[in-house]
Amino acid sequence: MVYLLLLLLLSGIATPIFLLLFLASVDNRVREDLAEEMESFQDTYALWEQQPGQSVGELKQFVGDFLARRVPEDDNYLIFTIEGEYYQANPRVLPDVIQPGSTLMNYWANLTAPAQGERSSSDPEIGNILYLAQPLEVDGEVQGVFISVHTTAGERQEALAGATIFFQVAAGVVLGAFALAWVVTGKLLAPVQKLAVTARSVSESDLTQRLPVKGTGEIADLTHTFNEMLDRLQSAFMAQQNFINDAGHELRTPLTVIRGHLELLDAESEEQQETLNLVIDELDRMNRFVNDLILLVRAEQPNFLQLETIDIPSFIEEVFAKIQPLGDRNWRLTIRGTGQMRGDRQRLTGALINLAQNAVQHTRMGDLIELGASVRSTQVQLWIRDTGEGIALSDQERIFERFARAAHRYRRSDGAGLGLPIVRAVVEAHGGKVTLTSQVGVGSTFTLILPLQPPED
Repeated sequence: MVYLLLLLLLSGIATPIFLLLFLASVDNRVREDLAEEMESFQDTYALWEQQPGQSVGELKQFVGDFLARRVPEDDNYLIFTIEGEYYQANPRVLPDVIQPGSTLMNYWANLTAPAQGERSSSDPEIGNILYLAQPLEVDGEVQGVFISVHTTAGERQEALAGATIFFQVAAGVVLGAFALAWVVTGKLLAPVQKLAVTARSVSESDLTQRLPVKGTGEIADLTHTFNEMLDRLQSAFMAQQNFINDAGHELRTPLTVIRGHLELLDAESEEQQETLNLVIDELDRMNRFVNDLILLVRAEQPNFLQLETIDIPSFIEEVFAKIQPLGDRNWRLTIRGTGQMRGDRQRLTGALINLAQNAVQHTRMGDLIELGASVRSTQVQLWIRDTGEGIALSDQERIFERFARAAHRYRRSDGAGLGLPIVRAVVEAHGGKVTLTSQVGVGSTFTLILPLQPPED
């Protein structure tokens, strides 16, 4: 399409230039014809002058014979004036602008020296008037004038008509060639377009797309190489996921066994009991870390969500009841609108609790933490807003990465930097997105933007 527009632009610029040059060429040819006509007349007149006994009467006889033998081309006029007045012309019918008695005719009749020129006319059927004039002498005195005249309207109209036909044919040929090239190029580039579509559809959770290899040649080699690359990527991602999943499951058992044995131990002193409590607390933190890793791996699988119909207001009220015990804060609930959505209640609850825990860690006693929901025509927005320390702009994108932490917290987190990545994984699995608005010293707002109906895989 860009090439077609560029072609049309260049054609729009070139067409008037071509027409100007073409019309100038037509005018030059007409002037050359007039010059040839005058030269032919001068040769004939020179022969007549060599004859003895010239007179005005003989001149009139010469003019009559000359005009009788000449057949002017269209829009050409051969005109004679004798003794200062119009005498004869071929063709006999003249345009109004050069009729006997007209200003231009009187000008020609009184010429005493050769002249040439161009006069404009307001008559569109006449156009401009090109002429060459030659005075005729008898016995050394000017007794008449021969004028070769051409009107340009007809010539230019024929030229424009021819140019129009040429441009129409050329435009048809160019458009036809462009359409043919478009079809042929489309067929040639179809495998490349499929390659681009497949590349855009590839994600960590779906590396199964492959392109059919057809024929031979560079395109087939490119397709085969692309499929091999996807095979290697799929193997690498599967190996990574399997390792995390297997490691998580293998770690769960010894952690559970260790915790069980520690709980059976009887502390002989208060110091030993504190040590046991510390070790059990760290084991619990390691167990949460393992569970988070396994959850992130599962988030990349198609069956991660268990969808159900959720009544949004009642769901938000349930979550609000669960997050209030997380800390002594000024908790607020805001619900705008009513409606239902399709989603995984457990995953969404966990995501909001994660955000609430994050808000508690970034605030102090008495600070505001708001849980809110706003239902719109096709989506719902769920948010956690706090008036805590805020997050620096440099950290706002980084904190959604695995194992990342924001600086300057009020107290140390028990997590491993996987909370926000889990939140984003849950939201993206629902076909939504997470946004963050934060200002240091003012607070932060995490917003989950979710479709009421998640897209089907």
